[in-house]
Amino acid sequence: MKKRLNFVLILLVMLTTPGWSQEHRLQFNTDQTFKIVQFTDMHIKAKDPASKAAFETMDKILDQEKPDLVVYTGDIVTGKPVQEGWELALNPCVEREIPFAVVFGNHDDEHGVSRAELTEMIRQIPYSLLQPKVKKVNGYGNYVLEVKSSTSDENAAVLYCMDSNAYSTLEGVDGYGWFDLSQVVWYQQQSRKQKEKNGAVLPALAFFHIPLPEYREAYRNEKNPAIGVRFEDECAPKINTGMLASMLQAGDVMGTFVGHDHVNDYMAYYRDMALTYGRFSGGKTTYGDLENGARVIVLQEGERAFESWIRTGSGDKLLPVNFPADFTEKK
Repeated sequence: MKKRLNFVLILLVMLTTPGWSQEHRLQFNTDQTFKIVQFTDMHIKAKDPASKAAFETMDKILDQEKPDLVVYTGDIVTGKPVQEGWELALNPCVEREIPFAVVFGNHDDEHGVSRAELTEMIRQIPYSLLQPKVKKVNGYGNYVLEVKSSTSDENAAVLYCMDSNAYSTLEGVDGYGWFDLSQVVWYQQQSRKQKEKNGAVLPALAFFHIPLPEYREAYRNEKNPAIGVRFEDECAPKINTGMLASMLQAGDVMGTFVGHDHVNDYMAYYRDMALTYGRFSGGKTTYGDLENGARVIVLQEGERAFESWIRTGSGDKLLPVNFPADFTEKK
Protein backbone atom coordinates (compact mmCIF):
# COMPACT_ATOMS: atom_id res chain seq x y z
CA MET A 1 0.00 0.00 0.00
CA LYS A 2 2.85 2.40 0.83
CA LYS A 3 4.41 1.90 -2.61
CA ARG A 4 1.08 2.60 -4.31
CA LEU A 5 0.58 5.80 -2.30
CA ASN A 6 4.11 6.94 -3.11
CA PHE A 7 3.51 6.30 -6.80
CA VAL A 8 0.25 8.28 -6.84
CA LEU A 9 1.85 11.22 -5.02
CA ILE A 10 4.80 11.32 -7.42
CA LEU A 11 2.47 11.10 -10.41
CA LEU A 12 0.28 13.96 -9.18
CA VAL A 13 3.26 16.19 -8.38
CA MET A 14 4.94 15.62 -11.73
CA LEU A 15 1.81 16.00 -13.83
CA THR A 16 1.06 19.32 -12.16
CA THR A 17 4.61 20.64 -12.37
CA PRO A 18 5.09 23.18 -15.19
CA GLY A 19 7.53 22.03 -17.83
CA TRP A 20 7.26 18.34 -16.99
CA SER A 21 7.54 16.23 -20.13
CA GLN A 22 7.58 12.54 -21.00
CA GLU A 23 10.43 13.28 -23.39
CA HIS A 24 13.61 12.31 -21.56
CA ARG A 25 17.02 12.75 -23.13
CA LEU A 26 19.13 9.61 -23.22
CA GLN A 27 22.83 10.43 -23.31
CA PHE A 28 26.19 8.80 -22.77
CA ASN A 29 27.81 9.80 -19.51
CA THR A 30 31.02 11.80 -19.22
CA ASP A 31 32.95 8.51 -18.97
CA GLN A 32 31.37 7.59 -22.36
CA THR A 33 29.27 4.74 -20.95
CA PHE A 34 25.52 4.16 -21.05
CA LYS A 35 24.04 1.53 -18.74
CA ILE A 36 20.78 -0.37 -19.32
CA VAL A 37 19.02 -2.73 -16.92
CA GLN A 38 16.62 -5.26 -18.47
CA PHE A 39 13.79 -6.62 -16.31
CA THR A 40 11.69 -9.37 -17.82
CA ASP A 41 8.87 -11.83 -17.11
CA MET A 42 7.99 -10.56 -13.65
CA HIS A 43 4.43 -11.95 -13.89
CA ILE A 44 3.24 -9.52 -11.25
CA LYS A 45 -0.07 -10.07 -9.53
CA ALA A 46 -0.66 -7.03 -7.36
CA LYS A 47 -2.62 -8.87 -4.64
CA ASP A 48 -0.34 -11.93 -4.52
CA PRO A 49 2.37 -11.82 -1.79
CA ALA A 50 4.56 -13.94 -4.08
CA SER A 51 5.13 -10.83 -6.21
CA LYS A 52 7.02 -9.17 -3.37
CA ALA A 53 10.25 -10.85 -4.47
CA ALA A 54 10.09 -9.04 -7.81
CA PHE A 55 9.72 -5.63 -6.17
CA GLU A 56 12.55 -6.28 -3.72
CA THR A 57 14.83 -7.42 -6.53
CA MET A 58 14.09 -4.36 -8.63
CA ASP A 59 14.84 -2.03 -5.74
CA LYS A 60 18.13 -3.75 -4.90
CA ILE A 61 19.38 -3.92 -8.49
CA LEU A 62 18.48 -0.33 -9.35
CA ASP A 63 20.24 0.93 -6.23
CA GLN A 64 23.29 -1.20 -6.96
CA GLU A 65 23.59 -0.62 -10.71
CA LYS A 66 22.19 2.93 -11.04
CA PRO A 67 21.29 2.55 -14.73
CA ASP A 68 20.63 5.30 -17.26
CA LEU A 69 17.67 3.37 -18.70
CA VAL A 70 15.46 0.43 -17.72
CA VAL A 71 13.82 -1.78 -20.35
CA TYR A 72 10.91 -4.06 -19.40
CA THR A 73 10.74 -6.87 -21.97
CA GLY A 74 7.27 -8.25 -21.51
CA ASP A 75 5.02 -10.42 -19.34
CA ILE A 76 5.27 -7.83 -16.61
CA VAL A 77 1.73 -7.86 -15.15
CA THR A 78 -0.23 -11.10 -15.47
CA GLY A 79 -3.10 -10.67 -13.04
CA LYS A 80 -5.76 -8.26 -11.86
CA PRO A 81 -5.89 -5.45 -10.86
CA VAL A 82 -3.81 -4.61 -13.93
CA GLN A 83 -3.28 -0.88 -13.35
CA GLU A 84 -2.10 -1.39 -9.79
CA GLY A 85 0.26 -4.11 -10.99
CA TRP A 86 1.86 -1.78 -13.52
CA GLU A 87 2.14 0.99 -10.96
CA LEU A 88 4.00 -1.37 -8.64
CA ALA A 89 6.24 -2.57 -11.48
CA LEU A 90 7.19 0.91 -12.66
CA ASN A 91 7.32 2.66 -9.30
CA PRO A 92 11.00 1.76 -8.67
CA CYS A 93 11.94 3.74 -11.81
CA VAL A 94 9.58 6.62 -11.05
CA GLU A 95 10.91 7.01 -7.50
CA ARG A 96 14.51 7.07 -8.79
CA GLU A 97 13.71 9.27 -11.82
CA ILE A 98 15.03 6.66 -14.26
CA PRO A 99 13.60 6.69 -17.81
CA PHE A 100 12.10 3.35 -18.81
CA ALA A 101 10.96 1.62 -21.98
CA VAL A 102 8.34 -1.13 -22.24
CA VAL A 103 7.67 -3.83 -24.81
CA PHE A 104 4.80 -6.27 -24.35
CA GLY A 105 4.84 -10.03 -23.91
CA ASN A 106 2.25 -12.62 -24.86
CA HIS A 107 0.57 -12.52 -21.43
CA ASP A 108 0.35 -8.77 -20.75
CA ASP A 109 -3.02 -8.22 -22.46
CA GLU A 110 -4.78 -11.35 -21.19
CA HIS A 111 -6.39 -9.78 -18.13
CA GLY A 112 -9.08 -7.48 -19.42
CA VAL A 113 -6.87 -4.61 -20.61
CA SER A 114 -5.87 -4.48 -24.28
CA ARG A 115 -2.45 -3.59 -25.66
CA ALA A 116 -3.93 -0.30 -26.86
CA GLU A 117 -5.23 0.52 -23.38
CA LEU A 118 -1.98 -0.55 -21.75
CA THR A 119 -0.04 1.71 -24.11
CA GLU A 120 -2.08 4.77 -23.22
CA MET A 121 -1.95 3.97 -19.50
CA ILE A 122 1.83 3.48 -19.41
CA ARG A 123 2.50 6.55 -21.55
CA GLN A 124 0.93 8.72 -18.82
CA ILE A 125 3.41 7.52 -16.20
CA PRO A 126 6.40 9.78 -15.47
CA TYR A 127 9.67 8.75 -17.16
CA SER A 128 7.87 6.49 -19.64
CA LEU A 129 9.45 6.36 -23.12
CA LEU A 130 6.77 4.10 -24.60
CA GLN A 131 5.47 5.64 -27.84
CA PRO A 132 2.05 5.46 -29.54
CA LYS A 133 1.10 2.81 -32.06
CA VAL A 134 2.61 3.33 -35.49
CA LYS A 135 -0.12 3.51 -38.14
CA LYS A 136 -0.24 0.55 -40.54
CA VAL A 137 2.39 -1.32 -38.49
CA ASN A 138 1.29 -4.39 -36.55
CA GLY A 139 1.55 -4.36 -32.77
CA TYR A 140 1.90 -1.81 -30.00
CA GLY A 141 5.28 -0.61 -28.85
CA ASN A 142 7.36 -0.39 -32.03
CA TYR A 143 9.62 2.63 -31.51
CA VAL A 144 13.17 3.92 -31.68
CA LEU A 145 15.18 5.49 -28.86
CA GLU A 146 18.26 7.57 -29.65
CA VAL A 147 21.19 7.86 -27.26
CA LYS A 148 23.08 11.13 -27.61
CA SER A 149 26.84 11.59 -27.49
CA SER A 150 28.44 12.54 -24.18
CA THR A 151 29.84 15.70 -25.76
CA SER A 152 27.24 16.86 -28.30
CA ASP A 153 23.68 16.64 -29.52
CA GLU A 154 24.68 14.04 -32.10
CA ASN A 155 23.32 10.51 -31.85
CA ALA A 156 25.83 7.90 -30.74
CA ALA A 157 23.68 4.74 -30.41
CA VAL A 158 20.20 3.51 -31.31
CA LEU A 159 17.76 1.27 -29.41
CA TYR A 160 14.92 -0.50 -31.22
CA CYS A 161 11.92 -1.55 -29.12
CA MET A 162 9.45 -3.90 -30.81
CA ASP A 163 6.26 -5.85 -30.17
CA SER A 164 6.96 -9.52 -30.90
CA ASN A 165 3.19 -10.20 -30.66
CA ALA A 166 1.63 -13.14 -28.80
CA TYR A 167 0.37 -16.29 -30.51
CA SER A 168 0.13 -17.75 -33.99
CA THR A 169 -2.66 -16.26 -36.09
CA LEU A 170 -2.47 -18.90 -38.85
CA GLU A 171 -4.78 -21.89 -38.84
CA GLY A 172 -2.80 -25.09 -38.57
CA VAL A 173 0.27 -23.35 -37.10
CA ASP A 174 0.43 -23.51 -33.33
CA GLY A 175 2.78 -21.82 -30.92
CA TYR A 176 3.86 -18.23 -30.44
CA GLY A 177 3.64 -15.11 -32.56
CA TRP A 178 6.16 -13.67 -34.96
CA PHE A 179 7.06 -10.29 -36.38
CA ASP A 180 4.52 -9.24 -38.97
CA LEU A 181 5.94 -8.24 -42.37
CA SER A 182 4.81 -4.67 -41.68
CA GLN A 183 7.14 -4.65 -38.67
CA VAL A 184 10.06 -5.98 -40.69
CA VAL A 185 9.52 -3.22 -43.25
CA TRP A 186 9.19 -0.67 -40.42
CA TYR A 187 12.54 -1.74 -38.98
CA GLN A 188 14.18 -1.53 -42.40
CA GLN A 189 12.81 1.98 -42.90
CA GLN A 190 13.87 3.14 -39.44
CA SER A 191 17.36 1.72 -39.89
CA ARG A 192 17.79 3.53 -43.22
CA LYS A 193 16.50 6.76 -41.69
CA GLN A 194 19.01 6.50 -38.86
CA LYS A 195 21.86 5.95 -41.31
CA GLU A 196 20.81 8.95 -43.39
CA LYS A 197 20.23 11.13 -40.33
CA ASN A 198 23.50 10.27 -38.62
CA GLY A 199 25.71 9.91 -41.69
CA ALA A 200 26.87 6.50 -40.46
CA VAL A 201 25.63 3.14 -39.21
CA LEU A 202 25.50 3.59 -35.43
CA PRO A 203 25.74 0.70 -32.96
CA ALA A 204 22.25 -0.50 -32.07
CA LEU A 205 20.45 -2.93 -29.76
CA ALA A 206 16.96 -4.42 -30.11
CA PHE A 207 14.57 -5.35 -27.30
CA PHE A 208 11.47 -7.55 -27.60
CA HIS A 209 9.86 -10.48 -25.78
CA ILE A 210 9.76 -13.68 -27.85
CA PRO A 211 13.09 -15.10 -29.10
CA LEU A 212 13.71 -15.35 -32.82
CA PRO A 213 13.96 -18.80 -34.45
CA GLU A 214 17.69 -18.17 -34.99
CA TYR A 215 18.27 -18.41 -31.23
CA ARG A 216 18.18 -22.20 -31.54
CA GLU A 217 20.93 -22.25 -34.16
CA ALA A 218 22.98 -19.68 -32.28
CA TYR A 219 22.99 -21.73 -29.08
CA ARG A 220 24.31 -24.74 -31.00
CA ASN A 221 27.28 -22.81 -32.38
CA GLU A 222 30.12 -25.12 -31.31
CA LYS A 223 32.80 -22.71 -32.56
CA ASN A 224 31.56 -20.07 -30.13
CA PRO A 225 29.75 -21.67 -27.18
CA ALA A 226 27.00 -19.63 -25.59
CA ILE A 227 27.62 -17.93 -22.24
CA GLY A 228 24.86 -18.68 -19.76
CA VAL A 229 22.30 -21.41 -19.18
CA ARG A 230 19.61 -23.03 -21.31
CA PHE A 231 17.24 -25.12 -19.20
CA GLU A 232 14.32 -25.17 -21.66
CA ASP A 233 13.85 -25.27 -25.41
CA GLU A 234 13.62 -21.87 -27.05
CA CYS A 235 9.89 -21.09 -27.36
CA ALA A 236 10.36 -19.30 -30.67
CA PRO A 237 7.70 -18.94 -33.37
CA LYS A 238 7.42 -21.55 -36.10
CA ILE A 239 7.22 -18.85 -38.78
CA ASN A 240 10.30 -16.82 -39.69
CA THR A 241 9.53 -13.52 -41.43
CA GLY A 242 13.13 -12.38 -41.74
CA MET A 243 13.61 -9.85 -38.96
CA LEU A 244 17.10 -11.09 -38.13
CA ALA A 245 18.06 -11.25 -41.80
CA SER A 246 17.01 -7.61 -42.13
CA MET A 247 19.14 -6.68 -39.12
CA LEU A 248 22.15 -8.46 -40.59
CA GLN A 249 21.70 -6.67 -43.89
CA ALA A 250 21.33 -3.28 -42.21
CA GLY A 251 24.41 -3.90 -40.09
CA ASP A 252 23.39 -1.77 -37.12
CA VAL A 253 21.97 -4.16 -34.49
CA MET A 254 24.77 -5.87 -32.58
CA GLY A 255 22.56 -7.56 -29.99
CA THR A 256 18.96 -8.64 -29.40
CA PHE A 257 17.53 -8.99 -25.87
CA VAL A 258 14.44 -11.05 -25.06
CA GLY A 259 12.69 -12.85 -22.20
CA HIS A 260 9.82 -15.35 -22.48
CA ASP A 261 11.76 -18.49 -21.47
CA HIS A 262 12.18 -18.17 -17.71
CA VAL A 263 15.07 -20.60 -17.22
CA ASN A 264 17.28 -19.42 -20.09
CA ASP A 265 19.71 -16.54 -19.60
CA TYR A 266 22.38 -17.14 -22.22
CA MET A 267 24.12 -14.94 -24.76
CA ALA A 268 24.88 -16.71 -28.03
CA TYR A 269 26.99 -15.62 -31.00
CA TYR A 270 25.32 -15.52 -34.43
CA ARG A 271 27.01 -13.91 -37.43
CA ASP A 272 28.57 -11.02 -35.50
CA MET A 273 25.44 -10.54 -33.37
CA ALA A 274 24.68 -11.40 -29.74
CA LEU A 275 21.35 -13.22 -29.39
CA THR A 276 20.63 -12.75 -25.71
CA TYR A 277 18.15 -13.59 -22.96
CA GLY A 278 17.55 -11.44 -19.93
CA ARG A 279 17.35 -12.98 -16.46
CA PHE A 280 13.91 -13.83 -15.08
CA SER A 281 12.95 -11.00 -12.72
CA GLY A 282 9.81 -12.28 -11.04
CA GLY A 283 8.73 -14.09 -7.91
CA LYS A 284 6.89 -17.36 -7.41
CA THR A 285 3.76 -16.36 -9.36
CA THR A 286 5.02 -18.45 -12.30
CA TYR A 287 7.51 -21.20 -13.11
CA GLY A 288 11.30 -20.85 -12.87
CA ASP A 289 14.15 -22.23 -10.79
CA LEU A 290 16.78 -19.55 -11.44
CA GLU A 291 17.40 -16.92 -8.80
CA ASN A 292 15.63 -13.82 -10.03
CA GLY A 293 17.57 -10.81 -11.23
CA ALA A 294 18.20 -8.69 -14.31
CA ARG A 295 20.54 -8.38 -17.25
CA VAL A 296 22.83 -5.35 -17.27
CA ILE A 297 24.20 -3.92 -20.53
CA VAL A 298 26.86 -1.22 -20.77
CA LEU A 299 27.46 0.52 -24.08
CA GLN A 300 30.76 2.28 -24.75
CA GLU A 301 30.46 5.40 -26.89
CA GLY A 302 32.12 5.12 -30.30
CA GLU A 303 32.51 1.35 -30.15
CA ARG A 304 30.53 -1.46 -31.74
CA ALA A 305 30.82 -3.40 -28.51
CA PHE A 306 29.24 -3.72 -25.08
CA GLU A 307 29.68 -5.36 -21.71
CA SER A 308 26.94 -7.40 -20.07
CA TRP A 309 26.30 -9.46 -16.96
CA ILE A 310 23.54 -10.86 -14.79
CA ARG A 311 22.87 -9.14 -11.46
CA THR A 312 20.87 -11.33 -9.09
CA GLY A 313 18.44 -10.24 -6.44
CA SER A 314 20.97 -11.21 -3.78
CA GLY A 315 23.56 -8.93 -5.36
CA ASP A 316 25.80 -11.44 -7.14
CA LYS A 317 27.33 -10.58 -10.50
CA LEU A 318 27.18 -13.56 -12.85
CA LEU A 319 28.21 -14.39 -16.41
CA PRO A 320 30.20 -11.25 -17.29
CA VAL A 321 30.85 -10.99 -21.01
CA ASN A 322 32.48 -8.54 -23.37
CA PHE A 323 30.89 -8.59 -26.80
CA PRO A 324 32.30 -9.33 -29.32
CA ALA A 325 35.71 -9.82 -27.70
CA ASP A 326 34.67 -12.97 -25.82
CA PHE A 327 33.46 -14.57 -29.06
CA THR A 328 35.99 -15.23 -31.81
CA GLU A 329 34.59 -16.36 -35.14
CA LYS A 330 36.66 -19.21 -36.55
CA LYS A 331 36.76 -19.20 -40.32
